[in-house]
Amino acid sequence: MSLKKRLFGTDGVRGIANIEPMTSETALQLGRAIAYVFKKENRRHRIVIGKDTRLSGYMLESAMMAGICSMGVDALMVGPLPTPGIAFVTSSMRADAGVVISASHNPYHDNGIKFFSRDGLKLPDEVELLIEDFIYGNHDPSHRPTAREVGKAYRVDDAIGRYVVFTKNSFPKDLTLDGLKIAVDCANGAAYRVAPAVFYELGAEVIPISVKPNGENINDGCGAMYPENVSKAVKDSGADIGFALDGDGDRCIAVDELGNVVDGDCLLAISAVAMLREGSLKKNTLVATIMSNSGLEEAVEGAGGRVVRTRVGDRYVVEEMLREGYNLGGEQSGHVIFLDHTTTGDGIISALQVLKRMVKDGRKLSELAKVMKNYPQILLNVRIREKKEIKDIPSVAAALSRAEQRLKNRGRVFIRYSGTEPLARITVEGEREDEITAMGNELADLIRKEIGDGSGR
Repeated sequence: MSLKKRLFGTDGVRGIANIEPMTSETALQLGRAIAYVFKKENRRHRIVIGKDTRLSGYMLESAMMAGICSMGVDALMVGPLPTPGIAFVTSSMRADAGVVISASHNPYHDNGIKFFSRDGLKLPDEVELLIEDFIYGNHDPSHRPTAREVGKAYRVDDAIGRYVVFTKNSFPKDLTLDGLKIAVDCANGAAYRVAPAVFYELGAEVIPISVKPNGENINDGCGAMYPENVSKAVKDSGADIGFALDGDGDRCIAVDELGNVVDGDCLLAISAVAMLREGSLKKNTLVATIMSNSGLEEAVEGAGGRVVRTRVGDRYVVEEMLREGYNLGGEQSGHVIFLDHTTTGDGIISALQVLKRMVKDGRKLSELAKVMKNYPQILLNVRIREKKEIKDIPSVAAALSRAEQRLKNRGRVFIRYSGTEPLARITVEGEREDEITAMGNELADLIRKEIGDGSGR
């Protein structure tokens, strides 16, 4: 079996829809492979398939269903539902695995396929390698079932209702959202029906934004990547708080009553400090990634806790949490994992945990957000033609070393490649914005010169 993944990136398989690897042919092969890998016992097996609102979702959904059924496994179709909703349905229905057809925050012409195990967790690297080994291993097709052993497809008509109840159960039953006005930007994505319903059923007045998907407008100038939209809605309507979700509903960015953006780091700080105070943060530890602002560490340590960092990717955060027995973790981008309630990042549950703190403490989000001081940080993306080791690019390696020396003990700088796009991501954090901006721009210019894709971006 190959030790290096050929299809899977940081979060599943992703690319431009109808161009390899995001084609019907590959989706069918992935469907066959996931069915083969999880078909272990002599019984009827079932795999859940869900998607977001992209036009290409129909094409890939049908191919995935065909591949699964061709291996004698039943496909349970839930339609458009947030990624965490598919993880929940998979676990709740005791299915063998779950499939999500989504490219998260990417534009509509992209798509992706990612998998959950029967316990609602993203697959570890070794299982993804087994799937790839099936696809590239030229397996003998004689094991395919025939006659009545071929799989069937079923529609799960009440999946949305099930998920609405599930998310509401993460909010204390003795509390309501009565009297609160909430703006929510659903990115014309998978949460466009469920998110407004959850807040409304808990008693809030809801101002829904970007809830009219047409297959092409997912993430198009809306959602978590464009929080200025919900910020404007909050200020224009006098709302108490706003939330911006991404296309597959697993991340959440908040906006306070003044229109100020509150990112994932601050949401983590609010919950971590409150849980430390209540004694409910397991091992007094929060899990974050290398991207999180140093201010998060200061806030948690100041409250008597500690922060453990992982590589970028919510799957790695969850893996660390499960390995060491922690119950709170997440990313600056808005993936927040409350393992006491769910198995993966969930934008709606994250929003409900913030609202719980507001209602219990009787404080506005702007007051809660003061728990953390953000250090100046810049994030730059450079489009590249190849992902070359930084140490093998002398000019970039030298500039990175100089920046590290200048920021020693008073900041951080690092470069990483995106696992889902042809991008080099540069992060610089320090005390002075002018200094870190100059460092970031120098690194970006050098990367653009050495391995840029020629687009000038």
